[in-house]
Amino acid sequence: MKNFKTIILSNQEISPGYFRMRILVPGISQQVRPGQFLMFRVQLSLPPLLRRPFGIFQTGFLEPDCDGLPPKEFLEMVYKVVGSGTKMMSELHGGDRVEILGPLGRGFDTDVPGQEKILIGGGIGLVPLYLLADELLQKNHHVRLLMGGRTRQDIIAVTEFERLGVETYVSTEDGSLGEEGLITQVLERKLTKFPDAAVYACGPMPMLEAVQRICAGHKVPLQVSLEALMACGVGACLGCVVKGAGHSEATPSYLCTCKAGPVFKAEQLDWQQMQQSDGYCEGCKS
Repeated sequence: MKNFKTIILSNQEISPGYFRMRILVPGISQQVRPGQFLMFRVQLSLPPLLRRPFGIFQTGFLEPDCDGLPPKEFLEMVYKVVGSGTKMMSELHGGDRVEILGPLGRGFDTDVPGQEKILIGGGIGLVPLYLLADELLQKNHHVRLLMGGRTRQDIIAVTEFERLGVETYVSTEDGSLGEEGLITQVLERKLTKFPDAAVYACGPMPMLEAVQRICAGHKVPLQVSLEALMACGVGACLGCVVKGAGHSEATPSYLCTCKAGPVFKAEQLDWQQMQQSDGYCEGCKS
């Protein structure tokens, strides 16, 4: 984990309301694990006061500006404009200075038994699945990605996943792209066909709850990446706690999304009380 000021390399709109930002990050991109996140300070002056959490989409290297210099190390995040903070971010340009803290949190476990891996993401929940898909493919797993959204505008980075060699399935609620309906319907069919699969999911809470019910019914392992509002990202503010399995007033069990997660095994969480938790959002509603 590092905290440092750096510069934006690019910030482009890839779909209406969705942006892809590339940031110079010397020395940390090789430490990033699939599913980890960073805390991003929108600007170096106030407001806004608090950093925003964002999933890490991709890392890599660029050619140096001149001979004799090392390659430029970068990471990318994809975000949706949903409030004042992300609106400010969308107006940033290459060369603007920003401050980030990361990489943070616990990522996905890619050593789950079985060759068949099913990834399911809704909207901006697709972001942490790219590095995950890449690592699973490098370990010779067969990877299927189920991409869901309300409309075709919510389906992002299809080409990037397909270039990796991921078998992709698209579903939109209005039928404007791919199959019409909920992506969880596709998951139900795939698990009937591949009963030994392991599932990884990220997206809005209603989708994750439906995925958990389906996976529990098929008795397949599930890991979920939770989306939560948080102020610090390191477990100090306790603003992103969720209820763990077995939670009760007599025996409370609270887990910090930022430190114990954001990736959890499904059995770690109390799904009956998850909707009562504050802080869930589609990305970061700020």
